[in-house]
Amino acid sequence: MQLFITLVLFLLALVRLSRANFYDNPPLELPPEAGTPLAELERKWGTDFGFSGIMTYAHLPHIRCLTSPSELFDIAILGVPFDTSVSYRPGARFGPRAIRAASARQTSFRGFNARAGINPYTAWPKILDCGDVPVSPFDNALALRQMGEAYLELVNRRPLSFDESTSWKHPRIVALGGDHSIALPALRALGKVYNQPVAVLHFDAHLDTWHPAKYPSAWFESPGAQSDLNHGSMFWIASNEGLILNSSSVHAGLRTRLSGDDFGDYHDDDRQGFLRIETDDIDVLGVNGIVRMILDTIGPETPLYLSVDIDVLDPGIAPGTGTPEPGGWTTRELIQILRGIEGLNIVGADVVEVSPGYDDRGEGTALAGAQVAYEIITSVVKRGMKDRGLWVESEHEKPGRISNWRDKAKQVISDMGEGTQRLVGAKDEL
Repeated sequence: MQLFITLVLFLLALVRLSRANFYDNPPLELPPEAGTPLAELERKWGTDFGFSGIMTYAHLPHIRCLTSPSELFDIAILGVPFDTSVSYRPGARFGPRAIRAASARQTSFRGFNARAGINPYTAWPKILDCGDVPVSPFDNALALRQMGEAYLELVNRRPLSFDESTSWKHPRIVALGGDHSIALPALRALGKVYNQPVAVLHFDAHLDTWHPAKYPSAWFESPGAQSDLNHGSMFWIASNEGLILNSSSVHAGLRTRLSGDDFGDYHDDDRQGFLRIETDDIDVLGVNGIVRMILDTIGPETPLYLSVDIDVLDPGIAPGTGTPEPGGWTTRELIQILRGIEGLNIVGADVVEVSPGYDDRGEGTALAGAQVAYEIITSVVKRGMKDRGLWVESEHEKPGRISNWRDKAKQVISDMGEGTQRLVGAKDEL
């Protein structure tokens, strides 16, 4: 009996002890008179969860880079909240804010990109959220000048990881729009800095190479009128200014209606040197075929401006945009294509036309925009590693990965049996 009582008392003591360990915290102590060491402060308070912290893109450090020329960086996230050149629904001025909020679950401690084998936020470059360009909402001519000067000010700076022997002589800017016309001042600035036209890879439901006169109006005063600038004509303007590399530029994801009664819009686009990949082409070519068409057109060393209009996605997935067009690509298809072109020499990029006022309750459009920006940043970082000789393939391989999708498909078909193989073979012959 005595042994039983002793055992019960011992167990009760253990319970009390465990509760004490769980509920009791050490008493509060004043910090040292000389102050808490910075390393200790960083260890305790330097990490945010997705739901905490000031809203920057992916919890990156925020610096107002336009007024901080001594703060060097390699990649800048730059908000461009401009939307007064839209032809249908406004609201993309709130796109940078929405994309930043949607990126909240991207953190440096959980930012490893499994498809690329790197964490772009802990790799070699210094990445900053440089805030927004304070763009005038009252005067489009002034806004265009503001955007151009801001972009040129940043891209002309020496990057922190400057390397004369590689393509990294200038920092990279990933702009968050805003409507699509923000691409024009970006291209003007890049033309100045690189002293040459650049290729454009343009993901969009629409051509955006329309002559401004294609928007009919008795008040039209082109050429040279302020109304020339709109989010469907900025590539026409850029092409006529010699900013775009003809025969090395691509539209991808097109499904727009055309002007008038014929293919005149396509003929205008041909003169501007773009390859057109339509949304429906993915049904025939697949993701790999789309990637191959892009890579066959744009060389790996060609300076490239990558422009992603979120309306390339189907509005059932991404309704929060200004000019939605049914029948678009899925987010997964777009991301797979972006993954396939990661070796290209991206010197600037944008994610545009996110209009959160039309988004669904789950913020699907903004989430897609944030993910697209993450994929672009990853590709830029990975290309920089390869340029610097820092990339060792064996250190970044995904465990058990089958790298070639067609090989994986063949393996699946093989497992399904000879009958299925004959069926698939007959289908391929059609």
